[in-house]
Amino acid sequence: MLRERLLYLMERYFKGACTDEERKELAQYIHAAQDDGLLKEVLDSTWGRFQPEGPMPAGAADRVQAALLSADSKVAPMRRRKPWLAAAAAVLLLLAAGGFWFNREKKQPIAQQPVQLPLVASVLPGGNKAVLTLGDGTVIALDSSGNGVLAQQGNMKIVKQANGQLAYEQAGQGQEEVLFNTMRTPRGGEYRLTLPDGSRVWLNAASSVTYPTAFTGESREVSITGEAYFEVAKQAGKPFRVKAGAMSVEVLGTHFNINAYTEEKTVKTTLLEGAVKIAASGKEALLKPGQQAGLQGNGSLNVKDNVNLDEVVAWKNGLFQFNDADMPAVMRQLENWYDVKVIYEGEVPERSFGGAMQRSLPLTDVLKILEENNVKFRLEGRNLIVMK
Repeated sequence: MLRERLLYLMERYFKGACTDEERKELAQYIHAAQDDGLLKEVLDSTWGRFQPEGPMPAGAADRVQAALLSADSKVAPMRRRKPWLAAAAAVLLLLAAGGFWFNREKKQPIAQQPVQLPLVASVLPGGNKAVLTLGDGTVIALDSSGNGVLAQQGNMKIVKQANGQLAYEQAGQGQEEVLFNTMRTPRGGEYRLTLPDGSRVWLNAASSVTYPTAFTGESREVSITGEAYFEVAKQAGKPFRVKAGAMSVEVLGTHFNINAYTEEKTVKTTLLEGAVKIAASGKEALLKPGQQAGLQGNGSLNVKDNVNLDEVVAWKNGLFQFNDADMPAVMRQLENWYDVKVIYEGEVPERSFGGAMQRSLPLTDVLKILEENNVKFRLEGRNLIVMK
């Protein structure tokens, strides 16, 4: 039973699906396990599935263990045991927290060596932060508000739940007064919302969603900026529509992600489950799961097959995940999540990055991993300088 539990926890962690409690449980077992034989078997199994090319990076356990233990700062660092255990744990922790970063020009894994960064202070990761603007103009800071009923809009109570999410609950009968609310996240913020129809929305940093307090018409319509993930509640004959810039997405019940940041060249809708119809610039496209529609600035609409869904929704699952991403793409994510401004001292380095790491890491830890791809950084306040 314990073996199956450990394998389950490790698999969940590698997939970025581990909850804080599961990560804490795994960290505590690695720290305090008495059955080294069982732990060796499980770690060996993990190594066999995730073995990278080339030698295992040295010193990985000490540097990245904090990421695994971040779910509970009271868990003590892992004590040293047998060499095989330290090595296997290093691989486990490196894969889980930092991923593998490659220099695409050399096509070889970059060895992880201790790096001295010219960083003056650590910048903490983002968290649950958002403001809610009601139909009458009232603004509520959700991260500093207590749990319970925050306000009432029409026949709907606005409730901040114990888990920090926002939800709408029926408060009365009769004709519903329809008002529009807007939730906005700042840079360094994210938030979850359950709409009045039961649909769930995950809002990424520097994003917004505007929606009615009651869906009374023949359709359900919302609009977003930035990035959002939707799990739409099914209502027969009442389609759900999302407006994102010049793109309109229509669904009956499905899971999908929309990336509509203004700094990105393309508005992207990616379908994970169900079916959606995309309309933009007089064109239409019907998406199947695993497909992504991209609307270019010139109005062209393209559909890609076999999209890496894990990469698309990594942010929702608490991860940064890149697949051959260039420097500006990586830096844009860091800007939004850590609320920093990226400045390039010279030309933008031509680097490609691939791998995954937790969004719960302090910025300095993220930069240490990125520096192993021959890029140097320094922090000046909230300015992140990419050095020559």
